Amino acid sequence: MIRDKLTEDMKTAMKGGDKLRLGVIRMLISELKNERIAQGKDLDDASEIRVVNGYAKKRREAIDAARAGGRDDIANREQAEYDITMSYLPRQLTEDEVRAIVRRHADANTATGPQAFGAVMKAVMADIAGQADGKLVSSLVREMTG
Repeated sequence: MIRDKLTEDMKTAMKGGDKLRLGVIRMLISELKNERIAQGKDLDDASEIRVVNGYAKKRREAIDAARAGGRDDIANREQAEYDITMSYLPRQLTEDEVRAIVRRHADANTATGPQAFGAVMKAVMADIAGQADGKLVSSLVREMTG
């Protein structure tokens, strides 16, 4: 479970004086705790991945906003936080790997039009579970379902 790994890494970051990593780990633990409270039960692995993936998405958006605003100093810090966050997620699939999964689900789907997009998107996202960016998946599904 991600929470167990975070707890161990938090101890290591404290001992090593790695303030950036420690801050990210504490934020991730807080995000997981808030989600556990919201759900009213302990989180399973898929829920933990979803929460950490959501935090990574926020970091990506902050990187884009900082770069758009010409604030490379902030973008670099956000990038470091993003990299730390991504280390707690499963290996990310390459675009070609995602394309193959999308193609498989698109070929198996019999719906057409907007229904096809929704059905294929749901199947693909369930299959990859936090291993690819939703924007990439969405664009590939849109491309293949027409």
